[in-house]
Amino acid sequence: MSVNLSAYFKNYFSENLRDKLIQATSGEDDNIAPSSRLLQKRREAMEVHNAMRLQKEDFDTTLRALRVRKDELHDKEEKMREYLQRFDNFLKDNEMKRCRAVRKAGRERELTHQKLNDLCVLQKEMKALTQERHHLEANMKKNAIYPNYLQKVVQASEQFQEARQVMSRYDTLMQTREDLVYTTQQNQDSTENARKQLNRYIEQSNDTLLDYNNTLAQLQSKLDHAREECMIWYLLCLQESRWAHIQNTAAKKTLLLGTIKMATLNLYQSVCKHSRETKEHQLTPEDTPRQLDKIQIFLTDLISIWEEVTRQDAAVTTHRHVFQ
Repeated sequence: MSVNLSAYFKNYFSENLRDKLIQATSGEDDNIAPSSRLLQKRREAMEVHNAMRLQKEDFDTTLRALRVRKDELHDKEEKMREYLQRFDNFLKDNEMKRCRAVRKAGRERELTHQKLNDLCVLQKEMKALTQERHHLEANMKKNAIYPNYLQKVVQASEQFQEARQVMSRYDTLMQTREDLVYTTQQNQDSTENARKQLNRYIEQSNDTLLDYNNTLAQLQSKLDHAREECMIWYLLCLQESRWAHIQNTAAKKTLLLGTIKMATLNLYQSVCKHSRETKEHQLTPEDTPRQLDKIQIFLTDLISIWEEVTRQDAAVTTHRHVFQ
């Protein structure tokens, strides 16, 4: 920049001085001697040189001042940039603080709302507990007579020395009563189940007995019919050949007897199944009279069992009413 200014000033002063020298020499060339003109030229050159030096010094001073000003402006610009940066950071910090404050205020509002809700709940609980306390106090005042009563019981009894022993005895008796009630209930359930099973067995036995009675009735009817036919055949045989009548009657009786024996054998086998007799104690298929005796004994026992069960059921019902 200094080189350009020097060239500028050289051009400027060379043109101005050339014009002035031309103007000065144009009017005085005829009157001034060459030596005087040379001295004058040197003096003018010295003046121009001094003027140029002074202007250069002023320019250098101005240039230094400008440089100082430029440095100052640069420093101010740096300071301003730092200030702006600090201010920007300050704004960002303030924005972050504001956001944190807003979030904190929101959390505090939520916490306050939650605390108010908790306070309402606690107030309700406190009210309920207060009512419960009043209720318990009323019950305590109402039940205050019982400790005195227990104390009088202890004083009147020789078995107990403290009220706690009376309460313990009462708890034991209540537990025993509950156990007895539970046991009685179980026994009643077992009795009821046994009674139902017995009723089912009796119903089955009645059905079986009814079948046996029907079979016996049919056999008796067949026997009566056979007897009537025998009587008829007997009367007929009196008129016809006795031998033919005897043969026919004997064949029919034999057939009827076989039928009766088969029916009796079937009944006896059913009785054996219900009585669970072993094969060693069973009668032979040809022993029909003893089979009939066994059937009669089984029916008699069955009737006795039914009468006994009926009596036990009536006794259990009577005991249950008495216990209740």
